[in-house]
Amino acid sequence: MFTEPQQGASYEQLLRVARAAERCGFGAFFRSDHYLKMGDVSGLPGPTDAWTTLAGLARDTVSIRLGTLLSAGTFRHPGPLAITVAQVDAMSEGRVELGLGAGWYREEHEAYGIPFPSITERFERLEEQLAIITGLWQTKPGSSFDFSGRHYSLAASPALPKPLQSPRPPVIVGGGGRVRTPRLAARFADEYNVPFASTEECSRQYDLVDAACEELGRDPGSITRSVALVVCCGAGEDEMARRASRIGREPGELRENGLAGSPQEVVDKLGSYRAAGAVRVYLQVLDLDDLDHLELIANEVMPAVSSF
Repeated sequence: MFTEPQQGASYEQLLRVARAAERCGFGAFFRSDHYLKMGDVSGLPGPTDAWTTLAGLARDTVSIRLGTLLSAGTFRHPGPLAITVAQVDAMSEGRVELGLGAGWYREEHEAYGIPFPSITERFERLEEQLAIITGLWQTKPGSSFDFSGRHYSLAASPALPKPLQSPRPPVIVGGGGRVRTPRLAARFADEYNVPFASTEECSRQYDLVDAACEELGRDPGSITRSVALVVCCGAGEDEMARRASRIGREPGELRENGLAGSPQEVVDKLGSYRAAGAVRVYLQVLDLDDLDHLELIANEVMPAVSSF
């Protein structure tokens, strides 16, 4: 389950969705990490901080996994982010995953006074951030961690607190880049995600990650492959069309670019992504008040997918 709260959602709405997802048997509740709406919508009541939200959900849910897809590397320094995620991991009793990216949405940086360097610098910073965060988490208790990079330096860090998960919470790297992103995934990630892409694009990107792993001497099978897709499912065509209208999309366009249609149509398309190499799918749910949508997917789609 993947949500976009910057489009307009309160913590109470997100909690209802997370609890419904948990009750329905979804494996995880993920949210975007953005500070500004996208598109022609009001965005009320305004943005919510991703890791503040996840800290609350860590205490207000029981079993569902929690994470970001993706936190922007421009938003937080790596040392404090490592502390935050480790703390939320402990608060959730080991249910947290960190998705981390370079950041891309210039307007949200301008709206809230966040520096937005060049794409080259953002990727340089992301590489250092991934090295620092994973290094801090994996430093043995009683030892210290040092790092000297172009953009960040740490000296004699006690590398505390430790996350509950060992050796660390799963790290997700995502994107459609053909060079830097696959290399970062191969070096640091437990999971590689391709957002809103065709089966052909996913297959190509997974192959690039495989090649990057082999270049580093890493087993390509040690990285989970995933995809994020908008979902709009209806028991009948009228129901599907109503759901599409509520999120400002056309049924035909959704069928082409997302997971849309009847439960069987959604199952069939998920099968094509499984054949392309994806083993985990983030269902982007844009209408957070439609909990019946989650029930339909849980009852009619998930049982069929479990047999893939």
